[in-house]
Amino acid sequence: MNIWIAIIATAVGCYLVKLLGLLVPAGALERPLVQRLSALLPVALLAALTAQQTFSLHSALVVDARGAGLAAAALALVLRAPFLVVVAAAVVVTAGVRALGG
Repeated sequence: MNIWIAIIATAVGCYLVKLLGLLVPAGALERPLVQRLSALLPVALLAALTAQQTFSLHSALVVDARGAGLAAAALALVLRAPFLVVVAAAVVVTAGVRALGG
């Protein structure tokens, strides 16, 4: 029964956060600082999620084939490769490092 309480509490919390976003006055959203933050926040969150998923295993810090794949993807991005090439480079490098025993 406790899990259903958690599910209901989470659903209500999500609804309240959504409602709170709708109640913010339009003038507050038009400020330059708010617009700049709303443009940069998704990038920062995605970068943090990528770093956490790449360099952690359970609660330990690890550097393995995933790091090499991320480096290959970063290099492909710097070279302005198309998105599919970036993903392919990351996959190939990660698989290659794992095949070599890394």
